[in-house]
Amino acid sequence: MMMVPPQHDTWVELTPEELPIAAIYDWVLDPEAGAVVLFSGTVRDHAEHRTGVTQLVYEAYESEVGARLADIAGEMRQRWPSVRKAALLHRVGTLCLTESSVVVAASAPHRDAAFEAARFGIDTLKATVPIWKQEHHDGGTDWGLQSQPIAQVPGS
Repeated sequence: MMMVPPQHDTWVELTPEELPIAAIYDWVLDPEAGAVVLFSGTVRDHAEHRTGVTQLVYEAYESEVGARLADIAGEMRQRWPSVRKAALLHRVGTLCLTESSVVVAASAPHRDAAFEAARFGIDTLKATVPIWKQEHHDGGTDWGLQSQPIAQVPGS
């Protein structure tokens, strides 16, 4: 199933589908923006104190995720008013090595705002959105070490 980008300036989504990196990049382009920053978090073969990671399984409190992602996009715009478009997409389900689990993108007239907004977006998403990962590795299966509720948004 192909994801369809929105017609407005914010794209937030939780999906079991492969994240369309090129489509997200194309969507975030804007004639008034001279900078696009796109961060893609991918599944790697190790985690803190864990080697031989083979896959991750993401679960989410789905009814909460969309609103939280939209709030983060709104905060990106409040802190960096020149942001033209913002995208925050995350996968759920089983992901193999090198697959993208999360994408955050921002476009702005200048690189400082695009970099800072995208950095804030991914850091805040990881700290506050109820998405958890289970790691399958050499030593067994465990929930990611950062799978914990965090009440405060970083930098607030």
